[in-house]
Amino acid sequence: MSDNIYKIIEIVGSSTDSIEDAVQKAVTRASATIRDLRWFEITETRGHIEEGRVAHYQVTLRVGFTLDGGD
Repeated sequence: MSDNIYKIIEIVGSSTDSIEDAVQKAVTRASATIRDLRWFEITETRGHIEEGRVAHYQVTLRVGFTLDGGD
């Protein structure tokens, strides 16, 4: 196993469908511009209520990715 160095950033995903969809949208969008995403951690979950129903989900993620170089 090689030694890796990781960078951690925070991103926020949102969805009107579900928490899982908010997470997937955030990871999909981040992976379009950041190489070598390796893991995520949900740090905060929020929602918006309209007329007694959940209308919107928002999830804050810490995302780790491998840094290039070092070889």
